[in-house]
This record gives sequence, C-alpha cells and structure tokens, in this order.
Amino acid sequence: MDKLTALRLGRRLVAEVPASRPERRAFVDIAARQSEADVRAGEEGWIRSDVERSFRLEHWEYDSERIDGFDYDIGAVLIGFADATDESELITVLSAWGVPSDLFVNPWDSDDPR
Repeated sequence: MDKLTALRLGRRLVAEVPASRPERRAFVDIAARQSEADVRAGEEGWIRSDVERSFRLEHWEYDSERIDGFDYDIGAVLIGFADATDESELITVLSAWGVPSDLFVNPWDSDDPR
C-alpha cells in the first residue's frame, strides 16, 4: 500500500530521523485524525478512505538502550509536534522539519517503539 493511501485510510506512518546524540534514536510519526465517520465505519467492520483527513505529527527521541524494552518511554523526549489540517499542510510541515516523505514506512517496518 502506498503511503498516501495508508494515510487516507487512517494508518500511522513513521520515519527515523537523526537524533541529538549518538546514544539516542529519534522518530517522526504521522497519525491521521479519526472522525465520527471513521468510528462508525469501524463499528460496521470496514475502513474508510478520506482525502480530507487532518494529521498529527510528533517528533520523539528515545534512549537507544531502552528502545526495545517495555520502558522505552523512560527518558523519552517530545522534541516537537504539529497539526496539519490537510495533505498540503502535511507536506509543508515535513518540509519545514526537513523530513523527506520517502523516509516514512509502516510502523511494523521500523524500530519505533510506539
């Protein structure tokens, strides 16, 4: 599934980005906002696509030694966050943060602990 389709379906995407120090790892994630229509679709057993979704972006940094464990959040730091009202604004935020869109993958294809 391509990345834009995944976002339109409400899926989360993750990109690993440079951390502030060698003993840290950092990730940016894009989470699609869920609407009442999404909740209703889920109750009916399907996933709806929406080209007018809004998004929440978060940039987290973690202690490398804890990233594989249950306590990955100890020492985690929220570096920044932003809301994007649509796909155009999402591109603008990623550009401002210096994160190329081709870095994003599905969460299960990354080391992101969340």
